[in-house]
Amino acid sequence: MGVGLELHEKSEVNAFGPKFGLFDRVSTLFELVEKLPDEMSDAEVEGVLAVIPKETSKGLSAMLIPRLRDVSLIFLKTIGKWLRDAKNAPLEGKKSVLVPFCFPPEIVQAFDSAFPVTSEVLSTIGVIALEGQGERYFNMALGLGLPDHICSANAVEIGSMLGSDDFQPQAIISAAVGSCDINSKTHEMVSNYYGIPQFILEKPVDDTERGHPLYKKNFRRLVGQLEEFFDEELTEEKLRRVVEKANKASELMLELWDIHSAVPHPVPNLFALFTYGTRFAMWGTDEAITTMQAMVDTSKKRLKNGDYPAEKEVARCILSYTSYYFDLANLFNWMEEQGYSYIGDGLDLLWPTVIDTTDRDTMLDGLAMQAWNMPMTRQVGGHSMSMCWLEDLIHVAKMWSADCAIYSGHHSCKQTWSVSNIVRAELMNRINVPMLNLQGDSWLKRTTPISVIQKEIDEFIKNVVLPKRVGKKKVRKRA
Repeated sequence: MGVGLELHEKSEVNAFGPKFGLFDRVSTLFELVEKLPDEMSDAEVEGVLAVIPKETSKGLSAMLIPRLRDVSLIFLKTIGKWLRDAKNAPLEGKKSVLVPFCFPPEIVQAFDSAFPVTSEVLSTIGVIALEGQGERYFNMALGLGLPDHICSANAVEIGSMLGSDDFQPQAIISAAVGSCDINSKTHEMVSNYYGIPQFILEKPVDDTERGHPLYKKNFRRLVGQLEEFFDEELTEEKLRRVVEKANKASELMLELWDIHSAVPHPVPNLFALFTYGTRFAMWGTDEAITTMQAMVDTSKKRLKNGDYPAEKEVARCILSYTSYYFDLANLFNWMEEQGYSYIGDGLDLLWPTVIDTTDRDTMLDGLAMQAWNMPMTRQVGGHSMSMCWLEDLIHVAKMWSADCAIYSGHHSCKQTWSVSNIVRAELMNRINVPMLNLQGDSWLKRTTPISVIQKEIDEFIKNVVLPKRVGKKKVRKRA
């Protein structure tokens, strides 16, 4: 209780100060989270939520509802361990490496002298859990001269990094070249501003037997550059240590993918976020395995018991791109309680594979292809954005028996807006799945309120998805 009050006082007094940035604030918050017991009663949850800032309480309360609580605590402690390790890295003689969400962190985990910090995960934690929800850091980025149309997932973290006395990496890996220009350019700016090296992984758009070897060659070049920078050889034993753990987590993710196919959908909606949050930050660790195992076990239990929070499953939805993270309760949990199953979103299209651990070469090849298949890299950075994106959506829509797709329309991603209508038309033409195009910002609530998003999703499902389903039944009956 004392820790909570201290945190509340600190956020009230220092949250706007230049020496209290996003990383400091989230790591302080998760020091509290890591102290929570593994099992909590409703009264204990209520007591904790009462002594933390309102917006922090709102984010955590969405995860700590009874049907999610056990797994949420495991996930939150996994993220807490990641933040604690990142904070302690300099004290242990390790270099912190800023990586984008579309780069496998396990390659950095394999080095004894390095630790990966995923930029978009930092921003998302800030938006979900902090008082002010990251908006002050977005404003800092604009104050530094960055345009207001840049991606808030990068601007929140970059604004804090450049506008406050906060976390600073010793190196940057840029792996979003050609798929996310904002990520690439903002991190290039940080590299130039602080004078730290940036290591670039270039991806050819040629998704053939000619393109893959070139990408693997580029990946090996990156590994060689990291070995030189860290002054450490990435041995076969070090690689195998993390790849075996990554393989176990990938096997569990594949098992969860299979469970998604069940009707009604037994996987809680928020597990979509938990899955890629774990993948982007902690793959290759014991904590990732524990978190994935907990999600699989809970989903299996719900499947066996026929548990579903609504009276019936009304619609099975795939979000075709990112989600909205500023109000988890009124998106993920609200949809589930309406009977709108949130089967996954574009960031769940991770295409996990089990890597051959025979030797160093097989493991490096496998890690390279994991990087190739990361979200956005695979679709937006593919040979044809619309076709690569569409083919992946069609595949999972069929696999998971989706009734509809929802495009979040994140305001920064102009490249995806340029093909969203093509994707929407082809989803209908090919598999008769309608897609709703929303407008908003995934990380900023001030662009489109969650109430507007709820209304549009509700009207779309009631006026488009359900009549289409009834119409199909009538046609079948007449036939």
